[in-house]
Amino acid sequence: MIKILGISAFYHDSAAALIVDGKIIAAAQEERFTRQKHTPNFPTQAIKYCLEEGGFEIDELDAIVFYDKPLLKFERLIETYYAFAPKGLLSFLKAIPVWLNEKMFLKKMIFDGLKEVGVYNKKKIKLLFPDHHLSHAASAFFPSPFQKAAILTLDGVGEWCTASIGIGDNNKISMLKEMNFPHSLGLLYSAFTYYLGFTVNSGEYKLMGLAPYGIVCDETNHFVELIKSKIVDIKADGSIWLDQKWFNYATGLRMVHEDKWQALFGFPRRESEENLTQQHCNLALAIQLVTEEIVLKMASYTKEITKCDQICLAGGVALNCVANGKLLKTNLFKDIYTTSGRRCRGCFRCCFGDLLSIL
Repeated sequence: MIKILGISAFYHDSAAALIVDGKIIAAAQEERFTRQKHTPNFPTQAIKYCLEEGGFEIDELDAIVFYDKPLLKFERLIETYYAFAPKGLLSFLKAIPVWLNEKMFLKKMIFDGLKEVGVYNKKKIKLLFPDHHLSHAASAFFPSPFQKAAILTLDGVGEWCTASIGIGDNNKISMLKEMNFPHSLGLLYSAFTYYLGFTVNSGEYKLMGLAPYGIVCDETNHFVELIKSKIVDIKADGSIWLDQKWFNYATGLRMVHEDKWQALFGFPRRESEENLTQQHCNLALAIQLVTEEIVLKMASYTKEITKCDQICLAGGVALNCVANGKLLKTNLFKDIYTTSGRRCRGCFRCCFGDLLSIL
């Protein structure tokens, strides 16, 4: 009997999951116990719950798995600051001490966190650190009902990768293609989340919910054209190139250069409590339409290179149920499975996700 505990922590939405012989026994987010929404803290209570559900102690686990490789992420941080130097000095001075004091000692932080869960023998603990996007791929393919399927992962950024294409076949996953930082559909969408006054890494669903209030009109079409001609270059395979002169996330403390965006779109960044106008709604619709175009192109290319009839979607962008619904309607794939645990068959949530996201 193989018992594996998965942990996500120290970024946002900390969680834990217990798998025994390939079957999910328990899974929970830490916020469900602490009532601290999107908590990044070590998931002590979630781990306790999972172990209690399985009836195991820490020492009985065959492995504990964290969701990415911290040293590769640190490499990306250093190389990015070097590439953009001398820009980003202030951000560098803020970020590096955090990494040196905390993230570089992730194993110690995990071991310290486990002490709050229960007594254990450190020598018996086997810690594993898979690639971030491999973790995403596994989270969708292995719980799916498919024996073989294409896998498309889309998010902000892991270590370097921001999107990937793979194939799942029985108990194996093979990664075929990837797109790397700083070019990212997730970060593009989060940039508009920020500019329209919502919180990055938690308010993206509000941006998706705002989009249906937009009107397909000259202004919206103009916004779409500006995004595609100035900010993002969309390739035939769905990969994208982001012009970094519009963004500040690589080495800065904010997502975008607000003055440049104001000059481009004709209005300033919305403050979080500021009233929404039709302009805000139209810009939300514009980036939603651009996002859907990119997702559909990536999915089409995934179909082309994998030849699979089923697809598993994972990562933060895969939570965009409106884009998923558009993909479903193309009939490009016979079956779609997402990390939400939902198998798409023309369900109400996907086909009318724009309405549900508002409600």
